Amino acid sequence: MKNIFLFAIPIVLGNILQYLYTTVDTLVIGNYCGETSQAAVGTSSQPVEVLSCVFLGIGTGVSILVSQYAGAGDVAKMRRAVDTATFFVFVCGIPLCVIGYFAAPLILNRMGAPADTWDAAVAYTRIVFLGALGNIGYNMNAGILRGMGDSKASLWFLVVSCIANIVLDLLFVAGLGMDAGGAALSTTLAMYLSWIISIVYIRKKIPDLELSYFPKGFDRKELKQIVMIGLPIGLNNSLYSLGHVAIQTLVNAQGSVFMAGNSVAGRVTGLTNIAITALSSAATTFSGQNYGAANFDRLRQGYIRIPVISGIVTLTFGLCMISFRMPILRIFSRDEEVLMYAGRYVVVMLLSQWLFAIFNGIICIVNGVGLIRYSTVVNILMLWAVRIPSAHLIDRYFDGTYIMLCFPISFSFGMIMMLGYYVFSKKWKEIIRTGL
Repeated sequence: MKNIFLFAIPIVLGNILQYLYTTVDTLVIGNYCGETSQAAVGTSSQPVEVLSCVFLGIGTGVSILVSQYAGAGDVAKMRRAVDTATFFVFVCGIPLCVIGYFAAPLILNRMGAPADTWDAAVAYTRIVFLGALGNIGYNMNAGILRGMGDSKASLWFLVVSCIANIVLDLLFVAGLGMDAGGAALSTTLAMYLSWIISIVYIRKKIPDLELSYFPKGFDRKELKQIVMIGLPIGLNNSLYSLGHVAIQTLVNAQGSVFMAGNSVAGRVTGLTNIAITALSSAATTFSGQNYGAANFDRLRQGYIRIPVISGIVTLTFGLCMISFRMPILRIFSRDEEVLMYAGRYVVVMLLSQWLFAIFNGIICIVNGVGLIRYSTVVNILMLWAVRIPSAHLIDRYFDGTYIMLCFPISFSFGMIMMLGYYVFSKKWKEIIRTGL
């Protein structure tokens, strides 16, 4: 557990930086551009987020394979996986940049972007799509480093990216008056900078991988493995993003005060997810490396302990945040009705997020050994068969302002299903018992 926490701490700090990253963007645009530009950015970020989720999943697939090969000490396979990942970055990234640039107006039109935000939204979306190559490249390299057991380097890349983004935001938006397009350009350039720095770092610190700036070939078997493992994870993340849009529609139906309360509460509940994400990343690398090294005794020690401790940490942090919720919430709003809704949302979410922590910890352990089919199905069912239907039922037959109860209901379902996998899956029992 000491190694797990040491691995997770840089990821926690990196997630906090990303949290501040988006907050700074919001503050700069809000102060120098106005509400219309803010709305344009909010509208434009949704299609890009869905695509980003796909490639974050692919990066996780690379991380899992590299962690297994690192555990096995197979440098040749690691090198082939890295070469294939580089090839994948360019084959997917360049077409996405071009298609996204020209398709941006069509996408925004289908989303019903308002007329007063149209120009800013199109500019923002097009520039962010042009940054897709850097985004994909950085996430691939971060996945390689996590697979090697290095979570600290990605933190420093994010520090550089965050500072660059802030400086460029102030230059382009505040100084040059480039509006939402300036914010998009600063984000895009910062991401390319992170990607380039990550390549330089890997080439210097891990020369055996022979990471190149440009693709030099690929291994068909490794490409198939990366896609088979990473694509379901990425698509599942994208389905989650689409599911959040569906939930948001029900939230919007409760009125602007309730919407504001949920938005404010999200600033608090989002912080508790930082620990969950970090420990889950650590669980994936732990599982993959020990499976690759055939160290099944160590895998047996951690496959229950890690999710349980993740749950305990999340609940402890959540109870602390509940105790101080109102002073924290008052930083964001002074409207008493907004604070009432926000406080209720915080209590419901933070009393139940430990269920999600255990569920997600188990999924990452299972994904780390390459068993992704069952966990993908459970994830989809948890959202589309449990959370969204229960939200509709709460809205229709109870009280729409308690719609957040759909989260603990779905968290409970997911945790029970993944605990059931530990108990009833013959494949998992074989891995734990004999390592087959």
